[in-house]
Amino acid sequence: MAGHSHWANIKHKKGVNDRAKAKVLARMGKLIAIAVQLGSPKPEENPRLRLAIQKARASNMPMDAIERAIKKAAGIGVGDKPMSEVSYEGYAPGGVAIVVDALTDNRHRTAPEIKKLFERAGGAIGAPGCVAWQFKDVSVFLVDCPSEDQVMEALLAADADAMDIVREGDQVAITAATQQYDAIGQALGKAKLPVANSDLTKIPDNRVLVTDAEIARQINDLVAALDEHPDVQDVFTNMDGGE
Repeated sequence: MAGHSHWANIKHKKGVNDRAKAKVLARMGKLIAIAVQLGSPKPEENPRLRLAIQKARASNMPMDAIERAIKKAAGIGVGDKPMSEVSYEGYAPGGVAIVVDALTDNRHRTAPEIKKLFERAGGAIGAPGCVAWQFKDVSVFLVDCPSEDQVMEALLAADADAMDIVREGDQVAITAATQQYDAIGQALGKAKLPVANSDLTKIPDNRVLVTDAEIARQINDLVAALDEHPDVQDVFTNMDGGE
């Protein structure tokens, strides 16, 4: 199960500062809402909701605001329009593939806005499936433990399967199939191994090396512009270099 870790290649872009806090909290509210819509409003019955709550707490969203978002999505109180998940795919300058995951209550508004962001940066949005095949959906965990063997033993004892386990300094990074997220989280908890971070994300099968500084700047500007869009949850690229 050991091998190359992908954790270092996963970009965590949702840091909070005073200016961006309201936008981030609104984004977390959407994430919670879609998790409730697709499952149960009870976190103990809904792994996706537990992950959304974890991300919201990491973004300093108050617990009472999280509870209000759950109740609103569950239909308790005044609700907004139902939201849907949508992905946009395309290419940035240099042939770099991009996948954009969004939550929207109006696809007819969001799609042209995302298309315009691609075009302004010299990229092009594509048809569904044009680049998604180049990415793999995975679970990732970063465990505060210096021993790969200890982590592996915890997973084996719980019959949880990882694709990749590797030590990174005083921590161990785990990459696994998405359906293993809950099993691995429970296995680590049972073994009392503290999880520094975890996520459901995408990793590229192969990366495109970008050595031209101007092309790298254009790609990073596109990713930043997409990430600023209020409907966008995550942006994934297969860019290697210049990040």
